[in-house]
Amino acid sequence: MSNDDQYGGGYGEVGGTGQTRTRLPDSPADPYGPTRRTPRTSRSLITVVGVVVLLIAAIAFANSGPDTPSTPASDKPPASSSTSATGTDPVTGKSAGIPKGFAHDEQGAQSAAANFAVALGSDGMFNTARRGAIVQAVYVPDVAAARQSDLDRVYTDAEFLARIGLDAAGKAPKGLVFISRTNPVGTKVEKYSADTATVSVWYSTLFGLAGEGSKSPVTESWYTNTFELRWNDGDWRIADFTQKDGPAPVGQDQRAATAEEMAAAVSQFGGLTYAR
Repeated sequence: MSNDDQYGGGYGEVGGTGQTRTRLPDSPADPYGPTRRTPRTSRSLITVVGVVVLLIAAIAFANSGPDTPSTPASDKPPASSSTSATGTDPVTGKSAGIPKGFAHDEQGAQSAAANFAVALGSDGMFNTARRGAIVQAVYVPDVAAARQSDLDRVYTDAEFLARIGLDAAGKAPKGLVFISRTNPVGTKVEKYSADTATVSVWYSTLFGLAGEGSKSPVTESWYTNTFELRWNDGDWRIADFTQKDGPAPVGQDQRAATAEEMAAAVSQFGGLTYAR
């Protein structure tokens, strides 16, 4: 992975199947909370301590035992379906800031799909020049022209832009920072042949306006894109793809960042390109 914020990442609305979703945070819980419980008796405290001590002893006993010789590490790389690093050198070429030159195998197809998800979900899609460069870089030539027209219509729609808080040129209001990033979590090969591949990419997104007074706060969403890839002119390219919601994990009970904290994080942490 490289900290090369060429095209950011984070929004899943591309290709005609995604939809922009702005979810406001839930109302805060009752600040006064439930009534305070009565203190535990000393008998209860002694019982709890006893259970903890027994649990620790049981864990220690389970982990004890005679030492066994470790198995030598295998030189065989993980299965291609794994998203762990394989040791294969990452791609070095780029087109419109997007990695290119992926391996002509299942791993290369997975890397290409993950990178394409990041590029198509980036804030660059809201800029006319960047959008054109991204589309030409990721789609097969016979699909790019038609897809360009569709995407231009979506990303220049005044009502759509106003709904997410951007002006007609796709720019954020003064004092606010627009964020649209895709963060791949894993990839899966659905089908593979010599010159075609179907790869699903599971990812989270960050999307919204960061800053004081934002009416579209940055929210997190989860999606899965399934890419139909074609080997074209020595590299993988997109022939088509579909998108569906989720699977979304249960949210952790964490304090939401303030508008100032989120704006600072967006400005200080660059987006990542992705290559396994």
